[in-house]
Amino acid sequence: MTPKTERTRPALTRQRVIDAAVALADREGIEALTIRALAVELDTKPMTLYHHVAGKEAIIDGVIDEVFAEIEMPPTDLPWQAAMRRRCISARDVLRRHPWATPLMESRANAGPANFAHHDAVLACLYRGGLERQLVAHAYALLDAFVYGFAVQESSLPIGDHEQTAEFADKMFAGFPPGAYPALVEFTRQHVLQPDYAFEDSFDFGLDLLLDGIERRRVAGMAAE
Repeated sequence: MTPKTERTRPALTRQRVIDAAVALADREGIEALTIRALAVELDTKPMTLYHHVAGKEAIIDGVIDEVFAEIEMPPTDLPWQAAMRRRCISARDVLRRHPWATPLMESRANAGPANFAHHDAVLACLYRGGLERQLVAHAYALLDAFVYGFAVQESSLPIGDHEQTAEFADKMFAGFPPGAYPALVEFTRQHVLQPDYAFEDSFDFGLDLLLDGIERRRVAGMAAE
């Protein structure tokens, strides 16, 4: 009788722990990410994880670094506006995949190498574009506030496709007294409920406004020198 061979599991590594933590957070939210839940995810004992990570905060540092690693850095062969546009669009796409990460992106006291490399590349792009130091500070803060803020708003919307949006609007309007909130009703019916409406279009519009405004400030600053 041939002896039964046991299925061997891949060796547990820090990278496997972090990858499993990202998958768990994607599926169930960051609140579900505990040492015990992660041990179940990896089919191991909680204490075993401590051989690879110091604790939950170290895991969160690691998963945020993984998220930063997914964001495209500003290409160095493009003008600064085009390069930053690519980076901001990539950041928004990544945060749509990992909506739990948005509030944590700038919160880590023990940032990892991908986090540092990303910030360094963004600053280098802005300096390469000829922005003076104060404008670099404003530009970076405003662009990230826009990207992160849009990601939070987008992930929080109680609407989905056109049919879901129409259903949500009907329920909302049913609770209004006759004639109440006329501007909101008109805007919703004449714009939001139209077939060509897409909330995400506002991202490109707003991003271009910011980039164009920053470039105008850069040019104005050079002219004033």
